[in-house]
Amino acid sequence: MKRIFLFVVTNLAVVLVLSIVARITGLDQWLAIHGQSYYGLLVFAALFGFGGSLISLAMSKTVAKHSMGVQVIDPQTTDPTGRWLLGVVEHHARTVGVGMPEVGIFQQPDPNAFATGMSRNSALVAVSTGLLQRMGRDEVEAVLGHEMTHVSNGDMVTLALLQGVMNTFVIFLSRVIGGLLGGRSDESRGGGIGYFVTVIVLQLVLGVLASIIVMWFSRRREFRADRGGAQLAGKPKMIAALEDLKSVHEPLPAKQFAAFGIAEGPVGGGLKRLFMSHPPLDERIAALQALNIN
Repeated sequence: MKRIFLFVVTNLAVVLVLSIVARITGLDQWLAIHGQSYYGLLVFAALFGFGGSLISLAMSKTVAKHSMGVQVIDPQTTDPTGRWLLGVVEHHARTVGVGMPEVGIFQQPDPNAFATGMSRNSALVAVSTGLLQRMGRDEVEAVLGHEMTHVSNGDMVTLALLQGVMNTFVIFLSRVIGGLLGGRSDESRGGGIGYFVTVIVLQLVLGVLASIIVMWFSRRREFRADRGGAQLAGKPKMIAALEDLKSVHEPLPAKQFAAFGIAEGPVGGGLKRLFMSHPPLDERIAALQALNIN
């Protein structure tokens, strides 16, 4: 899913930048000399870890707009498609009890949609041109219901908090392990370039491992968003949207990212499944079919 990919990449970049700033300003060296206790290191890691995550969350709408080329629909537009999209999202927003989000369209031939934003009442919901061209209005209504459920559930905020916890332990463990590996020399006392490089490499490696937990969380929230989409638009429409996506994207191109609820290619399990942001479409359809709603 685009919002997950953009958030995780932005978060990783912000945390790395903060680490470099800590090195340049001498904060890392000061901590290495004076902050010998694990408690002090954990506080430092939490400040930077949650700082990186919350900065990423604050940037999420701006990054999404610029990276995806989202054209926000003017509330006063006279375009029929734009008016219809605004009407559907407004109806969903009233139903779930959140503020009206910005609604946008981005140019992409593949069916895709995402929701992002710093809060439930300041969100962005965007759909691709491919989604509008390939799906009927019933299916698009269900897709928008799915995305509005992400908004109403506060999934981006919860994801940011989880990512903050993951960042904290990544920063903490990278410095502990870096010190144990001997990268911090006695003469430098503040950590030489070897220690700094070791810490950065460990942050990258541990960050990838931490993303497994983030992806597990994302998969669980997708089932909830599907259920919300079914409640807002109707179970048959939500199932039809997933079936439509399945017919369009089987098999998927080898390097295509997961779009709205689309897993890359056939899913067998093992290591590949750990890094999936979405459950397989068949599992999602089966879960919807089992729901006792209309």
